[in-house]
Amino acid sequence: MTDDTMTDDTSGTLDEALERLHAAGPERHGWLSNHGPMAVEALVRHGQRHAVHRWLDHYRGKLEDMPDAHAPITAENWREALGDPRHIADWTAYFGHELADRPWRDVLALWWPRLLPGIAGGAAHPVIRVGHAVRTLLDAPGTATAPRTAELAHALGYWAARHAPLPPLGRLPGPPSGSAADALATVSPVADRSGGIRDRLPQLTAFPAWPVDTSVGTSGPAGPDTAHDRLAELVRAATHRYLTHGHGEPVMLVHAATAPNAVLRTLPALPRALWAPSLDAAWAASAAVTAAYGPPEPVLPPSAAATTSPEEVFARAAAHGDEHAIKLTDTALDVARDAAATGEDPGPALAAALHACALIDSPSAAP
Repeated sequence: MTDDTMTDDTSGTLDEALERLHAAGPERHGWLSNHGPMAVEALVRHGQRHAVHRWLDHYRGKLEDMPDAHAPITAENWREALGDPRHIADWTAYFGHELADRPWRDVLALWWPRLLPGIAGGAAHPVIRVGHAVRTLLDAPGTATAPRTAELAHALGYWAARHAPLPPLGRLPGPPSGSAADALATVSPVADRSGGIRDRLPQLTAFPAWPVDTSVGTSGPAGPDTAHDRLAELVRAATHRYLTHGHGEPVMLVHAATAPNAVLRTLPALPRALWAPSLDAAWAASAAVTAAYGPPEPVLPPSAAATTSPEEVFARAAAHGDEHAIKLTDTALDVARDAAATGEDPGPALAAALHACALIDSPSAAP
């Protein structure tokens, strides 16, 4: 299993790609997300930087210019502007100024708890983008490049503009096993699936309590280390679940795994006091996507080759070209790496990645 750091990216490919992307806004057609920054970060990280600019050349048809500014964000009016997509450019400019004046970890620590309740906003794309941005900044502490810092400003700005708390939710008994996999399996689907995610999330009423104290069957506060471990368990469970449930909605169900993984990637940059609430928010995001799109029954796909290496799996995702397949594979490789490190089988995670490539339509002009 290979190391996933980008400390050897001396080519400048990622910075060049981010600079190309930062002229664009985070959305197109008023709602669909710009996945470019997330996909190119994953491509560079997993040894596919030679394909990055070619991939961007094909993807640029999905980009729109950054929207015009609406009204400046200030320390006095930010609460009123939170969750208002008219302020996408304003929020991005605000975080650009904040990150120019203060260390990026300080800015993140201040805004993470403010933004966390709206983790499902923008179908969780903003927090996923933050997770990719933070991962690049953690690669080489103290030597963050301007494009990577700017990417964090864009990601945080997108999250602030699309901030959207879930409706008030009841709490159902958690699974007796206490496992994340069983908790996801007991999430009830929304009743009306005729619309998109903005129509489905308001229908949510309750989630199973998770994580749970199996001795008493109730949820309780987790310490930072426990929160980290349970969050890793959730990412693993959601990734493995894609293998049997991804057919329900192959694109949207990717986010049930990539959203909590974005939170997991961000934990090392946050004060430890924020780790437990981060776990709770990640569970809410993963459960929300599962409720909105999970199919009623699992389907076991044809078995994938158990001998396929992580490098080959990601190369297949890069050749496939779809941004969601690339991002799910990126998360699956995290899960597979952790499994191999503990003597567990990385096969299910790698198979989930290959399954995403089979389920999701490949762009007609893939690199």
